[in-house]
Amino acid sequence: MQASSSNSKTWLKPALAAVAIAAAGVAAYAALNQQSSAPAVTFMSIKGEKITPESLHGKVVMVNFWATSCATCVAEMPKMVETYNKYKSQGLEFVAVAMRDDPPNYVVNYAETRQLPFKVALDTAGDAAKAYGNVSMTPTTFVIDRNGKILKRYVGEPEFPALHKLLEKALQG
Repeated sequence: MQASSSNSKTWLKPALAAVAIAAAGVAAYAALNQQSSAPAVTFMSIKGEKITPESLHGKVVMVNFWATSCATCVAEMPKMVETYNKYKSQGLEFVAVAMRDDPPNYVVNYAETRQLPFKVALDTAGDAAKAYGNVSMTPTTFVIDRNGKILKRYVGEPEFPALHKLLEKALQG
């Protein structure tokens, strides 16, 4: 009698292990797919305008951390301008945030001579970069949905066709 009782419970440990593995998998999937909220940062534009979280609420937003001394940033900027111009009428907002060590006069000169059509902000104290997860590599771009959730973080130049698909989906939603 004891042998049959012991045999009938041999399935218990593997079953519990399978349940534990499945639960861990579900938790990992949820954690990886959970969208975090964009930090509530107020940017100061090169024109002295405050760009508040409230002014961006309800819009799809791209926040691009860049520097005038960053070759990749300078190379991608015309594509960022094209992207903004393509989607601005659908509600895209764009904030190009110059990093802390970028001299403000360089940023202003760059924005004016290239006629950047979107908001350009200075992060002179590095507070915005810190709030966005200690951004230190440029370019780093965040795509934020209408509800303030970060959809994607790009480090380096984005693959623009994929970025455009993401924006189209976010702007339709």
